[in-house]
Amino acid sequence: MTKTTCLALLAALLSPVPVAAQQRAVPPQNVILFVADGLRAAAVSPERAPTFAQVRDTGVNFSNSHSIFPTVTTTNASAIASGHLIGDTGDFGNVFYTGFPVAAANMLVTPFIQDNAVLKELNQHHGGNFIAERSIMGAAREKGYFTAALGKVGPVGIHDLTQLDGKTTIFFDDDTGKKNGIELRPDVVELLKKNGLALETPGRAQRENPGKSTNIIQQKYYRDIVTKVLLPHVKETGKPFMLLYWSSDPDGTQHSQRDSVNELTPGINGPTSLAAIKVADDDLAAIVVTLKELGLEANTNIVVTADHGFSTISKQSKTSPSAKLKYENVPEGQVPPGFLSIDLALTLGLNVYEPTPTGPAVDFKGGKFPRRSSAIVGNDPAKPDIVVGANGGNDLIYLPQDNAKELLPKIVRALLAQDYTSGIFVRDDFGRLPGTLPLSRAGLTGGARTPVPAIIVNFRSEHTGCGEPLFCSVTVSDTNLMQGQGHHGSFSRADTGSFMAAIGPAFKTGFNDTAPVSNADIAPTLEKIIGVTLPPVGKLRGRVISEALIGGKPVKPWRLDLVSKRSDGNLRTVVNMQYVGLTRYFDAAGFPGRTNGLKVPASAK
Repeated sequence: MTKTTCLALLAALLSPVPVAAQQRAVPPQNVILFVADGLRAAAVSPERAPTFAQVRDTGVNFSNSHSIFPTVTTTNASAIASGHLIGDTGDFGNVFYTGFPVAAANMLVTPFIQDNAVLKELNQHHGGNFIAERSIMGAAREKGYFTAALGKVGPVGIHDLTQLDGKTTIFFDDDTGKKNGIELRPDVVELLKKNGLALETPGRAQRENPGKSTNIIQQKYYRDIVTKVLLPHVKETGKPFMLLYWSSDPDGTQHSQRDSVNELTPGINGPTSLAAIKVADDDLAAIVVTLKELGLEANTNIVVTADHGFSTISKQSKTSPSAKLKYENVPEGQVPPGFLSIDLALTLGLNVYEPTPTGPAVDFKGGKFPRRSSAIVGNDPAKPDIVVGANGGNDLIYLPQDNAKELLPKIVRALLAQDYTSGIFVRDDFGRLPGTLPLSRAGLTGGARTPVPAIIVNFRSEHTGCGEPLFCSVTVSDTNLMQGQGHHGSFSRADTGSFMAAIGPAFKTGFNDTAPVSNADIAPTLEKIIGVTLPPVGKLRGRVISEALIGGKPVKPWRLDLVSKRSDGNLRTVVNMQYVGLTRYFDAAGFPGRTNGLKVPASAK
């Protein structure tokens, strides 16, 4: 070989590879984001959930994972979709104060936002995208990926909020084919007909036969759409794809099960709830098998997460004024739905109204309670002094009127006097009140377009002594559900400790990632895998989980505890935090002795 030939060969080897050749050599990687709603990390074992356990044990086990507080579904959906904390997305709960009566929710000012019509109305009031941030699914779609989202209504839509007309991303949820359903594209309708699948989603078991079964019928419908329609379709087209599968089980069944009505054991660990975990596991198993059969497995990354953990509902309080009254269908001595609103009304000498500008008033002294737990407190529902958005293990408190600064200290004193509270966060502009911490310290103040709560109160949690505290957690919950059923939303480690794992060509194998990660880290990590950019609007962003990716280096976490000033009653709000660099992770928060999993620093004792 001549010198000239050698130089020419060397130059060719060192020359940049044309873009087209790079794409042929390294095809785009597919993504399946599987959200097992309400799946606790402590609940996953090879016996209960063999597929989840296999992904965890052979791929990446995120053994230090975190749900975002408030630990409820849509809050975490917005974090998973956008990679931002809630101070930026403004999705403060499944129920929050909108600042206007929502027509799609019968004029409620505290609508349940797991509803497509409500999401559309929120978008209309907030620049076309109420969470403000771009979603990872939207970015994948714009890059040319085939995108689809299936499962629970609400979080499904949040993953591509600007496309709820159904013309691009394909949506299947509880309302597909019904009044508030997102319209199916004509080509999707033809695919469903070709495969003998209905154009309308079966009803969710928890709505049609509460407490009696898992959600297997509806889950099987979604499973068939993925395995018989969508994956074969993308195989045929050759397009890269991003698919969201949001399983409503085990969450829905854990909420509605009646394995221990009015008893704290077995609570959410009874046979019905455990069967629901297996339903979600079977869904993932069917998807994995189909990927293998279609030859898509080698180029598909599967990220499994849960939006939150779960706890058994308690309705116990020795201090609540509401628990001393009698109500229809509430066992004597238990707090009723809407107990926080009733207690504030009794303490402050105000009335309680259903949360619309016209009420009506709630005769809580006559045995009534707010129908949805959320309520307006004041003397005129059209000009509410207080609005309470009930979210199970936490409540959001808004003060819309000019008397807010006068009212807030009174409310905080009332909350500190109750044995069911465990940690109080107050909007920063109200200043530092003893016993409380600012919202900003929990990532709850940022670029939100929606109204920011004046107070977020966390409720007391404990465990039943099963030997595995995070597996048998119990939380006082403001909900229409009964004691012994299930809920979440609190700042206990049982509710922040959600399951998370990943497997695929981008991820390491057999790797236990002990560094803290959260649902807000998923979108930044998928950005890197897909090769897109999500320009941030707010600054409260998650991180790329680089240590879990092929070739990624270890990170060095560090810890910090926040401790408030002591209240007159000697209470302090404590927050256990971890950091990777400047990215924050919230383990647990509350008053010492009242939050399951809270570690009490010496300064708070």
